[in-house]
Amino acid sequence: MPDFPAPFSAEVDSISTEIGQLLLARGETLATAESCTGGLIAAAITEIAGSSAWFERGYITYANHAKTDMLDVPPAFIDGLGAVSEPVVAAMAQGAATNANARWALAVSGIAGPTGGSAEKPVGTVWLAWATPAGIITEKQVFAGNRSQIRAATVYRALERLAAFLREAA
Repeated sequence: MPDFPAPFSAEVDSISTEIGQLLLARGETLATAESCTGGLIAAAITEIAGSSAWFERGYITYANHAKTDMLDVPPAFIDGLGAVSEPVVAAMAQGAATNANARWALAVSGIAGPTGGSAEKPVGTVWLAWATPAGIITEKQVFAGNRSQIRAATVYRALERLAAFLREAA
């Protein structure tokens, strides 16, 4: 099982700092939409001094109705495929970007455990999405470990990929 850095580690701080520098250089902002991480991504970002210049806002949409109310996720997506699905996380990312008027957004929805998993969606299943100027990018991961490890892996992966997308777009 890979060991991912904790949300408040030097590695995550470094990635968050790079994200901020890249966004500042572009004059753009970021929003987050989180379910299974419960605000850990926004917390890791706001750990960086000066992040208010490039981090617009974070949505914690743990409950299904919050995803609909705050991010405009169609209820049919949740009813049909569940909250941990590609269409839901893509809609979360788009809703965060649109509602926050941010050029970039990231969203996560997953099953951190220890309960809630199924044969189709085992504990550790996480869908991630990034709203970029080029469109929505999605990715499914199945992280191993306990609840804390799954959440830490999700934070790291979401930020690591965002930094890569920003580097590519620079």
